[in-house]
Amino acid sequence: METNNINESGIPKRRALGRGLEELFNSEILDYSAVEEKIVNETSKDEITMIPLSELRSNPYQPRKIFDETALEELASSIKEHGVFQPIIVKKSIKGYEIIAGERRVKASLMAGNTEIPAIIRDFNDTQMMEIALLENLQRENLTSIEEATAYKKLQETLSLTQEELAKRLGKSRSHITNMLGLLNLPDKIQEDISNKKISMGHARVLSKLDNKYQQEELVTKVIEEGISVRELEELTKEPTIIKTNPQHHRIKEENEYNYLQNELSDKLGTKVVIKKNKIEISFVNGNDLNRILDFLNIEVGK
Repeated sequence: METNNINESGIPKRRALGRGLEELFNSEILDYSAVEEKIVNETSKDEITMIPLSELRSNPYQPRKIFDETALEELASSIKEHGVFQPIIVKKSIKGYEIIAGERRVKASLMAGNTEIPAIIRDFNDTQMMEIALLENLQRENLTSIEEATAYKKLQETLSLTQEELAKRLGKSRSHITNMLGLLNLPDKIQEDISNKKISMGHARVLSKLDNKYQQEELVTKVIEEGISVRELEELTKEPTIIKTNPQHHRIKEENEYNYLQNELSDKLGTKVVIKKNKIEISFVNGNDLNRILDFLNIEVGK
């Protein structure tokens, strides 16, 4: 056992984040899988400790507020049968531990009736805790549109990035980031309608370009009660009585005839989509992101 990892009492020291992880956080592309993989790979079995579930609390920067109960039950069944395959990552706090990565595993373990869970203890500063919590959810989970938009906003503010820079670091299109952030300008009631899937992202994107909340709410009612399409909603917003936020800023560049479809696909897939020369190009950050897209498209890849 390495002596530099032992304190005077013979107890393993809690290791800091490490230079390798600092480089990952500062890399051009933010990749949660790379961060977690590096932590797990650099941790010896002796450093993995069993922590009582009662001593864990959520990362204060966790963007996810709604967890899929069916998915949690499936994970809980797997944990009952096989146990927790990958340890969670935590940070020691004044009382107990804060979950940095693995909150679903914690919730599922509780559902499975477990009392403790394997964990890796690491020192993270507040910025890093925010980044890793947001990245885990953005790249591994299906957040609601509002949760996703909130995560983008927090990352942008924390890292002091422009929308262009944030899009590049997350492997998303600039238009996707812009459209998502625009949702946060909508009234709370409309944001609830988006989260509850009463209106689509396409409808929401059109509404976010309006500057009058009363007109927005009237149009949402029309969408829900009359079932009007995104195209029909766009036509309604062209009426001279409708107040736009900044028509110049939101004007669509007529680069090709597929711009509308390109934007729709980018919104639905949550990544950059380019249609040109009779080809559709779909960008992804890593294997997990690709699997997320394949799951969304209901594509099963045989072994």
